[in-house]
Amino acid sequence: MKIRRQARGIALQALFEIDSVGHDINLVLPHLIENENLPAEGATFAQALVLGVIEHTARLDAIIAKHAPEWPVEQLAIVDRNILRIALYELHYAEDVPIKVAVNEAVELAKLYGSDTAPRFVNGVLGAFLQEHSPAELRNLKHA
Repeated sequence: MKIRRQARGIALQALFEIDSVGHDINLVLPHLIENENLPAEGATFAQALVLGVIEHTARLDAIIAKHAPEWPVEQLAIVDRNILRIALYELHYAEDVPIKVAVNEAVELAKLYGSDTAPRFVNGVLGAFLQEHSPAELRNLKHA
């Protein structure tokens, strides 16, 4: 498995645990990284994702609410909510992650960890977000 894909899975697991039961990130993330034997590069990426999502949760949730108005964010499946947060964080803030990679990886996470309908839902929300933002706009968002 590619290191970044593995790191995204670990970030999702950590965010799920933090979101669902409120465990401390300083305990959750190192434990998952160690258990999965994630190399240092992957550990750094997973940590950046988790810390970034936590720091920007309010903004990410507002984007989700805008593009999935039928589904209140707090009522979304915890897995779906955190997959979307990771992908939107990557689209907004991760300068070294191409748009297609962020979307494809989110859909793959949804296939692995979500319900049967999760991949389509995640793809739809991200597609709606991307319809509003050109690649140039996303680059500007990342530098803002």
